[in-house]
Amino acid sequence: MHIEFGAIDHVDRQDKPISETYDSRLRLVQLCEQAGFSTFHITEHHFTPFGLAPSPLIFLAAASRITKRIRFAPLVLIATLYHPLRLAAEICMLDHLTKGRIEIGTGRGISPYELACFNIPADEAPEIYRESVEVLLAALTSNEVHYEGKYFQHAGVPIELKPLQKPHPPLWYGTASAETAARAARQNASIVSLQPAERAHEPISRYKAEWEAAHGGSGMKMPKAGITRHVYVAETDREAEERGYYGFEKFYDSLAYLWRKFGAIPLGMDDLVRVRKDSLIVGSPVRVADEIGRQIEESGANYFAARFAYGNLTHEESVRSLDLFATKVMPQFQSSRP
Repeated sequence: MHIEFGAIDHVDRQDKPISETYDSRLRLVQLCEQAGFSTFHITEHHFTPFGLAPSPLIFLAAASRITKRIRFAPLVLIATLYHPLRLAAEICMLDHLTKGRIEIGTGRGISPYELACFNIPADEAPEIYRESVEVLLAALTSNEVHYEGKYFQHAGVPIELKPLQKPHPPLWYGTASAETAARAARQNASIVSLQPAERAHEPISRYKAEWEAAHGGSGMKMPKAGITRHVYVAETDREAEERGYYGFEKFYDSLAYLWRKFGAIPLGMDDLVRVRKDSLIVGSPVRVADEIGRQIEESGANYFAARFAYGNLTHEESVRSLDLFATKVMPQFQSSRP
């Protein structure tokens, strides 16, 4: 079984100065590159301790100066919150700054409370997002943008800055539905899912079928169809459980912050245990490798994105977990190809 590995980070708040968290996370990006991870992902959130990188492209610009090979794919840029022409220009800048290592993940934004802080009604977000992505792709691939929509209107806007990668950087989508996965496959875009392995199986299977139908005879390599999990690796299962669960509880508190603030979070302790079970893989290298193998087989994924830094895990703990993962887990999935 050959699986490609990436890393993902929310850059969630810790009980230490924000500058120290940034320094720690940037160092982890360097270590991920050295360990052979193909791609680094970063999320976008606003007005919440869940995300200290509300401008993912700024963080990735910093990361690009201290790395040479690892690719960068935000998961996701909340296109609903950007003017698409400006977003296109900033993506082009980063594509050149990284020498063609940027990829584009977009979404409409899953938190109605974050959108509401920008005065965007949740029921209008899907249409704003659709128009925004259409303008964005036009700006990345055209000399002029002509567009007439409900939210965006442009008549012959000249486009001077073009991306390094043609026709545009590779696309990503986060998905929980088979239909979204199918649409991404037709666009030759990569996907990643947060769903439990058994539920991720349907969208990933649909993705593969649609991609083969649309691109199977082209000679192109199928993009990534992945799952993502929190990971904590230690020498023993007991230590990994103790520290991994500790980090996840703080991470979940940050995730739930805005929902609790507005009295809308319905999850209790039983729900937290379930979410943790679905999202977190902890244990010795052998146990972690076995669980990843099981989930890859059950879901059908060809890509796995691990989160090593979350909650109040120390930098040293994340580094040690990443090192054990890279030296003792990853090799189990890179010895042969199907």
